Parts: sequence; C-alpha cells; structure tokens
Amino acid sequence: MIRVLIAEDMHMIRGALTALLGLEDDIEVIAELDRGDQIVETALRTRPDVAVIDIGLPGLDGLTAAEQLHQVMPECRTLVLTGLTRPGNLLRALKAHVRGFIAKDAPPEQLAAGIRRIAAGDRVLDPDLLAAALETGASPLTARETDVLRQADSGISTEQIAAALSLSPATVRNYLSYAITKIGARNRIDAIRIAREAGWL
Repeated sequence: MIRVLIAEDMHMIRGALTALLGLEDDIEVIAELDRGDQIVETALRTRPDVAVIDIGLPGLDGLTAAEQLHQVMPECRTLVLTGLTRPGNLLRALKAHVRGFIAKDAPPEQLAAGIRRIAAGDRVLDPDLLAAALETGASPLTARETDVLRQADSGISTEQIAAALSLSPATVRNYLSYAITKIGARNRIDAIRIAREAGWL
C-alpha cells in the first residue's frame, strides 16, 4: 500500500483528490493539509511514501516545504500538483528534489499513475514543460534581488520594501536596478511581469 500525504489549500480540490485516490486499491491517503508549514511535522508523524504538494500554499510555499521535507525525510518522495506550470517553477522543483511535476489540468488518471511511478523510484515530468524550462533557464537573479522584486510585486513602496527587508531605500533601488538590467526589462513593473511568467518569483 502506498501511503500518501496531500497538501492543497483549496478544500474542494483536496477533497476531490482524496476521493479520487480512495478509488485505488494500492493507494491510501493518510494525511490532508491546507498549509505548507504543516507538511514536515505531519510527514514525520504519519510517515507517507509520497507527498502530493501544491506550490501556492499559505504559511510556506510548496517548493520550500518540499525541500525541507527532503532534508529531514528523504525516503518520502514528492510530487508537485499545481496550476503554476511555469518553467522556472519546474527548475525550482527539481532543485528541491521533487520527483514529479503534474499540472492540475492533466487527466485524472495521471495522478495515481504518477504516484505509483514516484513510489517505485521513477521521475514523472511533462516533457514539453521540461523542454521549456531548459530553454528558459535558471533565474539570473540573486536571492536578495528576488526578495526585493517579490516585495515589489505586492505593490508596496521602496521605503516599505526597505523596512520589510531591513535594507536602506537606496540599497533597495540598487537591487531593483540590477534586477531590471539582468532580466532585460524596461522598468520595475516589466521586470516583475517577466520574472513571474518565468516562474522566478
């Protein structure tokens, strides 16, 4: 029996996934979560074979949670099930030791098949998305530039970004300028758009 943990913040989707997997003779859902910051603790307690994780979770994003889970419990393999199928997200997922990456609009039977393959030690990756990810490449931004751009994406002022990240406003402006130049954007808004579409934010 393959023991599965599901982390999905949308209650209807999580319920549907649990019901769908409940129809499989060899898969048992042993835990359901709606927050990323509960994944590691719950996995250590319930010992799943596979964790099915969404990226956009409250508390802690799914890719960061997947990386933490791999560090403390590498025998639990992770499958990302997401609507955020940007190439950069796939690259981040691979760096976080995720074994599978499936879009939420994939046919339902792909989920159970993917769980079985991952439990057996295989990888499950969409070849078209993988090709797009390799074409897009990794983010050219440093971690601090990404932090500043992510804060800017929320629409707050330079002074507010500086306060949130314990930086000076001048340093924030420098990081934004570097990010805009590296991405080849026209301005801050264009840089945010490009980085978001690439999955770098």
